[in-house]
Amino acid sequence: MQTKAMALTTTAAAAPYTLLHPTASSRHPIPIKSSPISPQSIKSRPKTISCVKSSNPPPSTAAAATPPTKNWSLDSWKSKKVSQLPDYPDENSLESVLKTLESFPPIVFAGEARSLEEKLAQAALGNAFLLQGGDCAESFKEFTANNIRDTFRVLLQMSVVLMFGGQMPIIKVGRMAGQFAKPRSDSFEEKDGIKLPSYRGDNINGDAFDEKSRIPDPQRMIRAYTQSVATLNLLRAFATGGYAAMQRVTQWNLDFTEQSEQGDRYIYNRF
Repeated sequence: MQTKAMALTTTAAAAPYTLLHPTASSRHPIPIKSSPISPQSIKSRPKTISCVKSSNPPPSTAAAATPPTKNWSLDSWKSKKVSQLPDYPDENSLESVLKTLESFPPIVFAGEARSLEEKLAQAALGNAFLLQGGDCAESFKEFTANNIRDTFRVLLQMSVVLMFGGQMPIIKVGRMAGQFAKPRSDSFEEKDGIKLPSYRGDNINGDAFDEKSRIPDPQRMIRAYTQSVATLNLLRAFATGGYAAMQRVTQWNLDFTEQSEQGDRYIYNRF
């Protein structure tokens, strides 16, 4: 690459306005324009600022940076400082649940992660727009097919508006199928003089303000896993089964007519 860059610079100096194709030889430059450049025109031109991304940071930055972990593993995070971890009273039950989860298949596969990474790169370059949405935290009590469909439909509707307005592809990312935990600024919550552990999400404890519900239960993680799998399975079906097709964009907005006077009038006039 350096040889080609040097050849480009040398040839351009000898023949102004000469451009070399990256694969072309320095002996056969491709002439674009052969008109000479006067010194006055060179001085009047604004300077071009180039931004070059280097894989090697400056020496000062490299010295101040923290060296990366060489021996990464699934348990590497345990050697780091971690906040917002629940205090499980039964360590044996926790270890049993973790071993059970380790034996389960992954919810998201490596190919899907790589595909998203490529799309996010396009958004970073300005060639696409990232739309991310979903609930603050998913709930066991609100786990229904209709709720999943409605959230998915809102993302589709927003993406259509953004795509029309921005004239570029929209990358849709759902905050779903695993968004259960809720970080808290205080580990305890107090009401009417009663102090209990804070609610940290359905995969940790319950939201009811009583001592039994607020005790962290590791078995909730297994239920969160199964609900995440079912949610993602339904989302894949919606995305690939025709529900997300642009031809159905008008149908996404007609559910309200099922229980409305306007809908009854339309059905009556139609038949």
